[in-house]
Parts: sequence; C-alpha cells; structure tokens
Amino acid sequence: MSKLDGPQSKVQPGERGLVFALGFILLASALAGEISGIVSVSNFLEASGANGILIVWIIDMAVMLVMTGLQSLFVDRFSRIAIMRTMTLGFVGAFVILRLLFTFGAPSSLTYGFLYLLSTQQLLIFPIFFWLLANDVFDMSQTKRLFPIIAGTSFMGSLLGIGFSTVQPALFARTGVPDTEVFTFNVLLYLAIYVVLEMGFKKVKFRETVQKTETVRETLTEGWQFVREVESFRYLMFALAALAICDVILEFRFLAILETTFLTADAYQRFYSLYRLGFVVLAFLLQTFVTGAVINKLSLKQIFFIYPTAALVGLLSMLGLPGIVTGVGGLLLEKLSVYAIDEPARKSFQALVPEERRGRVSIFMDSYLYAGGSIVGALLVLAVIGIGAWVGWSGYHYVYLGVGALAALFALWSIFQMRRVYDKSLFNWRIKRRQRRSSVLDSLDF
Repeated sequence: MSKLDGPQSKVQPGERGLVFALGFILLASALAGEISGIVSVSNFLEASGANGILIVWIIDMAVMLVMTGLQSLFVDRFSRIAIMRTMTLGFVGAFVILRLLFTFGAPSSLTYGFLYLLSTQQLLIFPIFFWLLANDVFDMSQTKRLFPIIAGTSFMGSLLGIGFSTVQPALFARTGVPDTEVFTFNVLLYLAIYVVLEMGFKKVKFRETVQKTETVRETLTEGWQFVREVESFRYLMFALAALAICDVILEFRFLAILETTFLTADAYQRFYSLYRLGFVVLAFLLQTFVTGAVINKLSLKQIFFIYPTAALVGLLSMLGLPGIVTGVGGLLLEKLSVYAIDEPARKSFQALVPEERRGRVSIFMDSYLYAGGSIVGALLVLAVIGIGAWVGWSGYHYVYLGVGALAALFALWSIFQMRRVYDKSLFNWRIKRRQRRSSVLDSLDF
C-alpha cells in the first residue's frame, strides 16, 4: 500500500472540494504553461533564429527581477485569493492581446517573443502565489497529507500540455483550425481557473498571516550581507552564478543545433515536445525514487558537486562530439541534475538560515542571483557571436562552449572551497538560531 493510500494521507470528506479546486487550478496552469513554452520556442526559432532568443532571455531575466521585487513589495499586503484572481485575469488579457496581435499581422518575432516571456511567468510566478494560497487554506497537518496529491496534478498538466503540443500542428492542419487558436485555448483555460477561484473558495476561511513586508532594497541588502559574511554561502553563491552562465550556454547551443536540424516550426515543435516529455518523466522518476536516497546517503557538501560536474560533462560532450545526440544529452544531463538533485539539496541547505532571514536569502540566491548570472551568460554569448561574425569565423561556438567549461570549472572550485569552510561556517553568528538550533543541525547529514 502506498503512502497516499494510507489512513494518514486519505482526503477527508470536507477537504475534497478544496483539493479538487486547487488541483484543477494547478493542472490547468501547468497545461497552459507547457503549451505556451513549446509553441513560443519552436515558432520563435523559425521567425528569428537561435541568436534572437538571447535577447528574449535577457528581457525575460530582467522581467523576473522586476516581478520578484514586486512580489516582495505586495505579496503580504493583499489577500492571496485577490492576488490569484487578479493574476489570472492578467493572463486572460495577455493572451487576448496576443490573439489580436496575430489578427492585425504583427511580426512573428514580436508575438512569439512576447509569448515566451509570458510562458516564463506562467511556469515560475503563478506557482509561487498558488502555493502561498494553498498554505493559507490548510493547516500544517493537512499540508503533509494533501500537498503531494495536489502537486501531482502539475505533473499531469505538464504531460497533457506536452501531448497537446505534439499533436497540435497536424491536428489543426487536418481540421483547418489556425495555429493562433492556441491562444484562444489558453484564454479559456484561465477563464476556467478564474471561475474556480470565484466559486470554489466562497466558504473558505483563510488563515491570517502576519509577516514583515520587505522592500526590494531590504531583500537585496540582507541577502547579500548574509551570503557575503557566511563563507559556505559565499562560495555557493559564486558557484550558482557561474552555473547560471553554464545553463544559458548549454541551452543556447541545444537550440542552435535544433535550428540547423529541423527546417520547420512544426517539425521542431514535435521534437521539442518529445524532449520535454522525456525530461518531465525522467525528472518525476528521479525525484520519486532517487533524490531522497541520494540526499540521505551523501552529505550536502558532496551533493553540491553533482550539478557543476553534470554541466561540465555536458559542455565537454558538446565540444568534443558536436551533434544532436550530445546536444540533447548534454542539456538533459544538466537540467536533470538541477531539478532532481541540486534544488532539493539547496532547500535543505537553506534550512540553516534562521527563519527571519531565510526568505530574503532564498530570494537573493534563487531569483536575483540566477537572473543576474543568466543575463551575464547571454551577453557573453552575444559578444562571442558578434566577434565571430565580425572576423568571419563560423566556429565561434567552440569559444562560448569553452567559456562555459571554464565557468563550470570555477563552480567546481567554489564547491571545493565551500566544502573546506563548511563546518566552520556552522558557528557563524548569522546562522545561530534563538530556538531549536541543535534539532535542525541534527536533521542535516554533514
């Protein structure tokens, strides 16, 4: 019998409506996000080429910085349900605008670039506020039973979105439906989410939360001071910034290879959908059967070597054996190491940060640091491409892959340094807790 089938995990009669409502919202948003992401990337490559997506990434990361700043300003000033309703209507309006842009013949690079930016907010920002809402609906004992069930609907939504994107080009062509009706489908999904938000939570008494509202400056200052003064976090910061550069280089090379391999947006969309399907299924299997065992067996000091090693192997494979096999394999290896191993380990490591500082440190490391490193990586690739075009050399990809390999080596060096100072950092005054310090340290394997 699985844990979800046990008496401690069974959904109680009074909880079924809320679980269904929250599960539907998460499933529909994951479905819409996957469709937007796959359609935007495949069509943008055909319209503007892989080089153009670097500009979109820079804008995307800048938007992420702004959205993260806004989150810290207003997330605790308004009710979660009001924020979710407003955000959902915002997505409805955005997809209506996209549909109108296509109707009036706006350039494809503009419309699909806008769709890519929108898909990032769908997959990154929407879940943040969703889980804040869910935490206000249930108490701690309920979250342990119900959140795994609710979270499973996101996986289902991703699979449905990937499946739809795989068959959509052929299906729409056969039935004579314009490809732009994908936007109409997303509008209907978010309208359904809004209806559930309006009707499904009328009788819910939300848990009151009293939290300190942080300004962007306070978040940046506190996060920076913490990672600067705690040596283990400082070296981890260096590694994460370097790995954000590696991530941009690996994904760009992957897209550049696919651009030369597939000549039409439909062919690329089918292949990219299959890639996303493989990634989602493998990530789910690793998180279910491997991640917990790895984290329990290895210490945090050792686990953090996995991500930079995977990035280095991916970059070297692309350097040594150019082609679609190493392009897909290298990126898949790096992405799986991030989502299945490194992120859960990083959250465990951040448990060392006192509660009153953890939010600001987490935002600094997971949002500001990642976005800043990604912008640097995209600018470096653009510079290499520009210089290569100026001197008339078509093998410039060896240069940016080499830069990525150097960044991965620097990340490995930073993790070695973090390992060296790890034990000493545990006694830094900034991570001393007023209460239960020893119980938290005992729960982590050093």
